[in-house]
Amino acid sequence: MLRLAITWLVGLSASVVGMTANAEWGVNMRPGVTEVSQSVFDLHMTIFWICVVIGVIVFGVMFWSMLMHRKSDDRKPATFHENLTVEVLWTVIPLVILIVMAVPATKTLIDIYDTEESEVDILITGYQWRWQYKYMDEGISYFSSLATPRDQITNVSEKNPDYLLEVDEPLVLPVGKKIRFLITSADVIHSWWVPAFAVKKDAIPGFINDAWTRVDQPGIYRGQCTELCGKDHGFMPIVVDVRSQEDYAAWLAERKEAAAKEAELREKEWTLDELVTRGEKVYASACASCHQANGEGIPPMFPALKGSDVVLNDIQEHINTVVNGRPGTAMAAFGKQLSEVDTAAVITYERNAWGNATGEMVSPLDVLNFKDGQ
Repeated sequence: MLRLAITWLVGLSASVVGMTANAEWGVNMRPGVTEVSQSVFDLHMTIFWICVVIGVIVFGVMFWSMLMHRKSDDRKPATFHENLTVEVLWTVIPLVILIVMAVPATKTLIDIYDTEESEVDILITGYQWRWQYKYMDEGISYFSSLATPRDQITNVSEKNPDYLLEVDEPLVLPVGKKIRFLITSADVIHSWWVPAFAVKKDAIPGFINDAWTRVDQPGIYRGQCTELCGKDHGFMPIVVDVRSQEDYAAWLAERKEAAAKEAELREKEWTLDELVTRGEKVYASACASCHQANGEGIPPMFPALKGSDVVLNDIQEHINTVVNGRPGTAMAAFGKQLSEVDTAAVITYERNAWGNATGEMVSPLDVLNFKDGQ
């Protein structure tokens, strides 16, 4: 038995050493980059050390009692009953400890929920499986989608350091400004979480939750959706790009200019090749996760687009499906997620990819007329 115990201990020690050599044991919270997140970290460490002290005292007394008053020494148990001093102590001491913990906890909670006097308001809407960011006072709105290549997800190519934590359009914030987040969802329950900011709020359809942050250090901060929102839950990252006031102002000007150009694109005379090229990028971002890059889908939940009767023969129904989705199925409505240009492009791509080769195209005006006629 002793030999077995020694063998087990040696094996456990070797395993621990091996794991330590091959993995980073980051078991604690990270210090925050905002005043609130740093307060949360400090509160966590305060409570942790209080618990450590309590544990040492309680287990110390327990082990001392078992050692010094063990039955093998012919100790006789005490027979005292209703000791008033002991009862007062074990009531007062925990009460004092709770008050010591409650004071900083209450202050931190008050700070967390103080969303008043914000300088920038951003509406965050969760979709399966992307985020929409709308700057309420600037007239800017865009979607942020996973940017990790499908080849990495399917293990065809080597994964990069930011695997599944990279997006095509990060949320851009100015440094030193109080930012209020208004968080909701367009379909199922999501959860917007950036640990460096100590911000984690559920995005619930029909409700708006709010949170806030003020970041004092420019940089890139990453997070994820922390709600099981569907099959691609793990493919819904968050990237926040905090910039200086000057860089943020320049970015705002660029976005406004791009929005104006996007509106002009609806009037442009598009060619089939131009729409197919743009549509391929839109498809990879918005559609490939369900219908697959080869258009063969995952029947029956995600039907194939390759050789589909609707894709090949019914343009109006094809537009209707992309714009309005299909109630009762996993097909989401993309009418509010995609611009008229991107909607036309992805429909045109689907009708001319994977051997479908209809030679037909849908223009942005066709999509706009369809929406106006609903």
